[in-house]
Amino acid sequence: MTVLLSDERITRIPAIESGEPLVDLFSRGISAEGRQYVRESLADRLAVAESFLPTGIRLHVVEGLRAVESQQEIYDGYVAELRTLNPGISDDEVHVLASRFVSPVEVAPHVAGAAVDLTLMGEHGPFDLGTPIDATPEQSNGACFFAATNISREARTNRALLADVLASAGLVNYPTEWWHWSFGDRYWAFVEGREQAIYGPTAVLVAS
Repeated sequence: MTVLLSDERITRIPAIESGEPLVDLFSRGISAEGRQYVRESLADRLAVAESFLPTGIRLHVVEGLRAVESQQEIYDGYVAELRTLNPGISDDEVHVLASRFVSPVEVAPHVAGAAVDLTLMGEHGPFDLGTPIDATPEQSNGACFFAATNISREARTNRALLADVLASAGLVNYPTEWWHWSFGDRYWAFVEGREQAIYGPTAVLVAS
């Protein structure tokens, strides 16, 4: 059974902030939508992962660091949508459902600069990975889950390639979102059996 970010096994993991700076992914040669910042170690690992890809294929990051205010807005919007779709749902139930798609702010990897939403890019544009980035479970009939079977063989092959290079570089996937990969956050600590996360949702300096 998938462990979600709302699970106490995740929320009880402490985040001992390392103070590591944020860096622009451009400085590591990673393709991105505009200027995207992540923690330095995550950026370095993305560069390593990209080096494992076949010639002509690149990583493309849609989003890295996210403002706390934006994270809360996304979370609140999805909770409102879920309440409309599930009349009478309890606060606890909607909290769990929401965390399949967007993390509660207090444990959110993006606000710590510890996660990226990304895809694969080739000479002719983005690869088919089954759904658009940020497709909700409701919109995609669950095809956004990494292990979904209701996607094409090509999409499954591309997801396997993405997972192979990113996992080899030390990143972990959030299983309900094929595009979401992280390093140093609470979910990473849980998957890797670490006692603590090394990045928390705090303001950090951008490296020069």
